[in-house]
Amino acid sequence: MARHLITSALPYINGIKHLGNMVGSMLPADVYSRYLRQRGHDVLYICATDEHGTPAELAAKEQGLPVDEFCAQAHDAQKAVYDGFALAFDYFGRSSSPQNVEITQHFARRLNENGFIEERAIRQVYSPADGRFLPDRYVEGTCPHCGYDKARGDQCENCTRVLDPTDLINPRSAISGSTDLEVRETKHLFLLQSKLQHEVEAWVSRHEADWPQLASSIARKWLNEGLHDRAITRDLDWGVPVPADTWPELAAEGKVFYVWFDAPIEYIGATKEWSDLDPENRDWKSWWYEADDTVRYTEFMAKDNVPFHTVMFPATELGVREPWKKVDYVKAFNWLTYYGGKFSTSQKRGVFTDQALDILPADYWRYFLIANAPESDDSSFTWEHFTATVNKDLADTLGNFVNRVLSFSKKRFGEEVPQGSAAGEAEAKLGEQIAELLAEYEAQMEALQFRKAAAALRALWSAGNSYLEEKAPWLEIKTDKDGAALTLRTAMNLIHLYAVVSEPFIPASAKVMREAFALSDDTATWVSPEEAKALAAVPAGTAFTVPPVLFAKLTDDDLAAYKERFGGQDA
Repeated sequence: MARHLITSALPYINGIKHLGNMVGSMLPADVYSRYLRQRGHDVLYICATDEHGTPAELAAKEQGLPVDEFCAQAHDAQKAVYDGFALAFDYFGRSSSPQNVEITQHFARRLNENGFIEERAIRQVYSPADGRFLPDRYVEGTCPHCGYDKARGDQCENCTRVLDPTDLINPRSAISGSTDLEVRETKHLFLLQSKLQHEVEAWVSRHEADWPQLASSIARKWLNEGLHDRAITRDLDWGVPVPADTWPELAAEGKVFYVWFDAPIEYIGATKEWSDLDPENRDWKSWWYEADDTVRYTEFMAKDNVPFHTVMFPATELGVREPWKKVDYVKAFNWLTYYGGKFSTSQKRGVFTDQALDILPADYWRYFLIANAPESDDSSFTWEHFTATVNKDLADTLGNFVNRVLSFSKKRFGEEVPQGSAAGEAEAKLGEQIAELLAEYEAQMEALQFRKAAAALRALWSAGNSYLEEKAPWLEIKTDKDGAALTLRTAMNLIHLYAVVSEPFIPASAKVMREAFALSDDTATWVSPEEAKALAAVPAGTAFTVPPVLFAKLTDDDLAAYKERFGGQDA
């Protein structure tokens, strides 16, 4: 089986993420990773918190904590939420790790040796009151376009216009509030992406036909506009230090690498973090170095991260002139909106992942988000849509099927799977249908088409309900007890099948379904379409229990409460 390396865009450290962040990167990566593991592949799913940059320093200052302490606490808080969502990372690291420092500095040295880094003088805002140069986000003021008085020096969050610090009206330091600002000359390192333009274009050309249209079009847009040399250092106290052995003057000034230089390298750094925990049994380099023929690398991210992963990071990897693994497939997502408006971490707009888990178990959210993933275009989260999906798909179609089959069988036949008569025409027809639907589900999962995969999974669940309605064992038992027993035994085998193949979407509920049956040797990780035809994984005589209700139906009162708490109107 193939070796699959999977990464999702690193969640930034400054706060718990919203549902849009979850569905645009980590959750689909987890669903795909789980599926591949079930199919027998060797999978390594790596993620980490992205901890450097201005927002981390500002968030730490706001909480009155040293930035390293803030990041450590925030990492643990985010990891707890992801555990709550049952994200099965092989490792969830930190971009501030020593491993990432080591590898980032190595990359910088190699790029410099190969002529792709240049030291340049630029003019930058300086605050005498703070005794430091201010990165763009450390300068605040009034937006000249919309009048928003808390605009940052890089962008106005209110009107989204891209800004320069010198554009702001009444600019002030975000650290001290001082308005005594100057523009001074300072030096920074630039990555000469312009010299790598043709190599990046050639690399993208070899891959873009296989990528989703969203990913390839964004990469091509950047390339068509031309790659510009980009500053990769900043004046911050927190970040990967510029190595003194290569740039002693800049190191003495406390320069650190720009977060978008070191963050993608953390995919490699986090893999080394994972490997260093058990170096005798884990080889991080086998996943990243000279691995083109042995590893398939898939990245998951929302569209705003696509340029950095399809152009900037590949340029970095190409420039080091070493055989580092580059991405094979970029699964890009559009935005999940909240009633048509943007989710926003900074403006606390929308549902955040910790709040979601306070309301309902993870499987409700996992299924809804993947079934409505913003793949071909933006999709809107509304409480009306969420409650309707939960009630129709999870409570009525799957949950009700499981409960009524097991409850009715226990009531009429006891706590063992009944034998009944031999399978007949209806069962043969069902087996063929299930095999066809399962093959469709597999095909969509292989293609990373998550909404279509969810539709195929939903169709599998619906097939069981249609069979049950057709056979009507509650009527059948009055005239043909063995026939009713066969119907229930077949339905119980469907429940076991659902437990196995639904695990990537709803792992906790799948576990409950599977554990309802006291099978002595239940080791199957997947069910092939051919195996599914027989519907014979749970033989007669197997003891079973009726689990608690898998999915509670959401009421009008629930809907009203959610909208009152979070808001629910057009943006």
